[in-house]
Amino acid sequence: MESQITEWKESWRDEYLKWICGFANAQGGCLEIGRNDKGELVGLHDAKKLLEELPNKIRTTMGIVVNVNLCREADNEYIVIEVGAHPNAISYRGKYYFRSGSTNQELTGFALDELILRKYGKTWDSVPVPYVGIADFYHDAFDVFRKKAVASKRLTQEDVAGSDADLLQALKLTEGDYLLKAALLLFHQDPDKWAFGSFIKIGFFANDADLLYQDEINGPLIGIADRVLDTIYTKYFKGLIRYEGIQRVDHYPMPRDVLREAVLNAVVHKDYSTGNPIHIKVYDDKVIIYNDCQLPANVKPESLLAGIGSKPHNPLIAGTFFRSGQIEAWGRGIEKMKTGCVADGLPEPEFDVRPTDFSICFRIRNNNKALKDSKIYSAEGGGINSGINNVRQQIIGLMIANPSITTQMIADKLLIDRRNVESHIRALKKLGAIERVGARKNGHWVVR
Repeated sequence: MESQITEWKESWRDEYLKWICGFANAQGGCLEIGRNDKGELVGLHDAKKLLEELPNKIRTTMGIVVNVNLCREADNEYIVIEVGAHPNAISYRGKYYFRSGSTNQELTGFALDELILRKYGKTWDSVPVPYVGIADFYHDAFDVFRKKAVASKRLTQEDVAGSDADLLQALKLTEGDYLLKAALLLFHQDPDKWAFGSFIKIGFFANDADLLYQDEINGPLIGIADRVLDTIYTKYFKGLIRYEGIQRVDHYPMPRDVLREAVLNAVVHKDYSTGNPIHIKVYDDKVIIYNDCQLPANVKPESLLAGIGSKPHNPLIAGTFFRSGQIEAWGRGIEKMKTGCVADGLPEPEFDVRPTDFSICFRIRNNNKALKDSKIYSAEGGGINSGINNVRQQIIGLMIANPSITTQMIADKLLIDRRNVESHIRALKKLGAIERVGARKNGHWVVR
C-alpha cells in the first residue's frame, strides 16, 4: 500500500515532479509509474521514452539526481524512481513540497522556515529573536524554574543562584546578544506574542457537539502544566470522597500523574509554528488531548508508540523542562501513561499518531454518573450540596472507618456540639444515607 515512502501512478504527468520534490525534502521514497492506486501493475506504453526524459527533467527543474529504473514484470514495463533524502531544502519551480504520510504538501510560511532550519541543523525553538531583552520579562517564571530544578535535584542552589540573564545563558537559550524563541516561550509572561497558539484550551463537553464551558491557560510554558492540572482537577473533575479514619481521600476520574505526563508531552513536542493551541476535551467518561506535531524523520508511528526513536521536536524547550525535573530524557512518557492507567484500574490510553498531529484518549471513571446514582448525592433536590454538606461527609467517613463509633466520639473528633451531630445524623437517616442497626450501646452504623 502507499505510505510515507511509496507512491503509485498509472501514467506520467509532469506535475508528479512535485512528488519527487516532496520525497527529497522528507526521508526519501519511491515513485512507481505503471501501477494503479491499489498497487496493481498496469504497465506503460512509453516506458523507454520516460527512461530517457525523466532524469533530465528532474535535474533541470530541481538540481538533483535520482535513480530512474526500467522494470519488467509479466510482459509489462514500468518505471521506478528512487529518491534519496537531501541535506538541503529542494524546490520545484520556486515552491517547496514535503512528503507527509501518503500526501504531498506545499510548504509555506512557518512550515517552510522550519524545513530550511532543520536542513541546516537548527530547530524552530533555536531561532534568535531581535528587539526583546531580559528587562522585558517578569521574574515569576524564573523563580518557578529555580524551585522545580532544585527540588528535583537536577540542579543545585548554586547552579541557579545567578541572575535571570545568567540562567538563560546557562540553559543555552541565548545566541550572542539575542534571546532564542525557546527562552520567550518558556519564561516570558506573554509567549503568544512570538508564537500564536502557545496556550492550552480546555473544554467540557456533554457530547461531541455541545460545549458546556471552557478555559484558556496561557503564560510561560515552564509552569503551564501546573496551571492546567489545577484547573482540570478543581473545575472539570469531581472527586469521590472517602475517609480513612478522619483523613479525607479524593478519588478522581484518572491519576493526576498520568494527565500531567500527557500535558507535558504535548507542550514539549508541539509544533508551535502552526498557530494552533493544544486542545483538551473533557467528557464525563473520557479526556482527549489534541496536539499539532511533526513525526521525527524516519520514525514510524508504531515505533514511536513502542518508545523507539522518540526525539523532542523542540530540543531547547525539552532540555529546560528536563532540568526543571518535569520530564525525563529517556522517551518513556507513553509507557508511563499506560502503566499509570492500568495501575489505577483504567484501560490503557488510545493513541492516534499522524504525520502532523497527535491525540491521546483516556477512558476515565464517570464520577458524575456515580454521584447521580448514589443516594447520598441525589436525594431531595438532586445536588451534591442539597443532600450532603461537608460536615455530613465527614460524619459518613467516620462511620465507614468505625461503624461502632458513638455520637459523642464523632462530636469530639469534629470539634462540634453533640446536639449538632445528632441533627446531622437525623438528616442523613432521612436521606437514606445511613442506618442504625442494633441497640444504642451495642449497635453499629451502616452507610448506604
